[in-house]
Parts: sequence; structure tokens; C-alpha cells
Amino acid sequence: MPQPSAVTPTSAAANPAYAMLLGVSAAHLLNDAMQSVVPAVFPLFRENMHLSFAEIGWVAFALNVTASILQPFIGAYTDRRPLPILLPLGMAFTLLGMIGLALAPSLAWLLLSAVLIGVGSSVLHPESSRVAHLAAGKSKGFAQSVFQVGGNTGQAIAPLLVAFIVTPLGQKSFLWFTILAVIGIVVQTYISRWYARQTAERPRVRKAAPAAASDSALPLAARERPFGKGFVAFALGILILMLFSKFVYLAGMTGYYSFYYMERYGLSLERAQICLFALQFAGMAGTFAGGPLADRFGRKKIIWFSIFGTAPFSLLLPFAGPGWAVPLCLAIGFILMSGFSVIIVYAQELLPGHVGTVAGLFFGLSFGLGGLGSVVLGKLMDTVGVASMIQVCALLPLLGVFALFLPKDSTLMRGAQAAA
Repeated sequence: MPQPSAVTPTSAAANPAYAMLLGVSAAHLLNDAMQSVVPAVFPLFRENMHLSFAEIGWVAFALNVTASILQPFIGAYTDRRPLPILLPLGMAFTLLGMIGLALAPSLAWLLLSAVLIGVGSSVLHPESSRVAHLAAGKSKGFAQSVFQVGGNTGQAIAPLLVAFIVTPLGQKSFLWFTILAVIGIVVQTYISRWYARQTAERPRVRKAAPAAASDSALPLAARERPFGKGFVAFALGILILMLFSKFVYLAGMTGYYSFYYMERYGLSLERAQICLFALQFAGMAGTFAGGPLADRFGRKKIIWFSIFGTAPFSLLLPFAGPGWAVPLCLAIGFILMSGFSVIIVYAQELLPGHVGTVAGLFFGLSFGLGGLGSVVLGKLMDTVGVASMIQVCALLPLLGVFALFLPKDSTLMRGAQAAA
């Protein structure tokens, strides 16, 4: 069976692999919409169950760290033995988590429901990212952006779902989200069948054309490592620092900015959700733009810009009035979200042949850092107050300056050519 042709913006409509790319993007949208609703309704859970900020942080920790621990293992395993059935199975876990949130009477039930949703995300991301990589052809940045923009779209609509569904209807409204989970199971089942056919045909392709297999997203891509361990460790360390800056900052915004907004300006939760919607909606646009821009101008430049370029706006936000909060959130969302898909592609080029491992590791780290950040920031809020915590968070994008020390794109390209 021939390799999937390259997916580009101009040829995508005629490419059958593009339907799979759109499918995993749609599944990513549904998954992240349901997952992002959880931190967006922390004020509701805190009021209904009389929770402290630290206890709220533990809910976020359970949600994120579950995914953080599982994703690298799932990615590494499926690099060797793909499991297409994981695609619909992940959505089934999320379905159970939504039912649990609707019926949860206590903190313990909230934690269990958050764990189920975290398991669902940990299953979805590595295998869906592999499908996107397989469908990409040579346009890796574009394909990863299409996949990621689905997730960011889901994150963007989550505050609106909270404002117009959860807030007026209460905790039981989470049962409505089971409809999204069922749709996701249907979509992922269709994709898993295509993916299974690709996997079944792959051994014959490898025997007929071993050279062509070196660029595949499928497992057992045996090739020589083009970079030394020290080089890889240094570059991965910088990339992980970028993830720390991005996702701890986002944990502060999505989990706690609503408290700050309501306390500082005396406005409602619904008004606060508009700011979070602006952040996530702009992030959707930034994610879609980031991959093609990196294909054109270089991955290192876009990674640096996406973190460090956020700093001027994040530093202004705590001191801006409610009228400026939305424009600043738009700028923060667009710039900050533009880099994540680029970071993943950069890491996949750094470690060719380990697509699932890299996706699992980096998605897992993003969840884990967000979860740990939520716990630390919750304790910080209990200790020093909401305003001080938000001001500390505003400093995190300054860490983006370290992206200047990443190896050049041309170095990665030479290594990839040597490994092919």
C-alpha cells in the first residue's frame, strides 16, 4: 500500500488521508471541550461542596497528572504495537467521567471523575497524534496544527458551555456532555478502522520499501539515532522548560483567573468566562497559524516567539481594567498557543522513529505540569491571596528567552537526513 500523500492546505480536500486528519481533530475538540469544562467550573464546585482552593487544586491535579503518568507509557508501547481500539476506548473513559461529575456528592467523587477524564485524555492523545503524523506526508507542521486546533477549539468553547449550560442548570448539566462523548466514540471508531487497515498493511510495505518506512508514524521504525544523548537531553530540557512556562501559566488562568476577575472587579462568573473564552478562542487561531508559520520561518523562531512574546501582555493583564482584559487575553491566547504543535514536531524530529513516545511524553508533561501547577498555585492563593498569585503567574512567559539556546532547524534537518 502506498504511503499517504502529503497533506497541504491546497491539496487537502483531494487527499483521502485528510478525512482522518479532520476526524482526529474533531475528536480532539470533543475531548478537550469536556476536559476544559472541569477547571472552568471550579467556582461552582467550591461553592456547592465548600472546598478550599487547595482542594480545588487537587481536583486539577487528579485530572492532569493521571494523563501525565499514563501518556508516555501508552505512546512508548504503541510505537512497538499499535492499538487502534484505544481511540474509541479513551472516549468511553471520558463518558464515565462526565457522568461522575454530574452525580458527584463529595470531593472524593470529584477526584475519581477527574481521574477517569484524565485516563480518557491519556489514551486519546498519543494514538491520535500518530494518526495525524501518518496522514501528514511532508507537511508535519500543518498536520499537527490541524490536530491541535481541534483541541484548542474545544478549550475555547468550554467557557461558553459553562456560561450557558452549567451555570444556569447546575452540576447535573454535566449529563448533557455525555452526548459529546458518544459522538466522540462514533468518530474514533471510524478512525480506528482506517488506522487498523494501515497497520495491517504496514509489514508488507516495510519489506517492499524499507527506505520509505523511515518517515512513517507507525511503530518499529528501526533507524540509527542521528544525535548524541547529551545533545538530545539539552534540547529536550529546553523544550520541557517551555512547556513548564506555558502550562503552569495556563493552569493559573483557566483555573483561577475567574476568582481574580470576580474579586477585583466585582463582576459575575459569566463575565469572567468571556475573558477565558477570548483566551482560548485566540489560542485556537494561534494554534492553526503556528504550524504553517513554523514550516515557513522555522520551528525554533516560532517556539521562542510563542513563549517570550507572551510576556508583555501577561505582565499587563493583572493591572488592566475589565475593558482591557479581553483584548489582552486575545493577544496572550494567540501568541502562547501558537507554539505547542511546533514543540511536538521539533521533538519528533529530534527523536525520529519515536512519534508515539514523543507525543505521549509531551502531552503527558503538559497535563502533569498543569496539574502540579494547579496544586501549587492553589496553596499560594490560600496563603497570599488571589491577586499576588496572578501577578506571580504573569512572570512565567519570561522563561521563553531560553528558547534562543535551542539547536537550529538546519541541525535537525541534517540529522533527519542522516537517519533516513
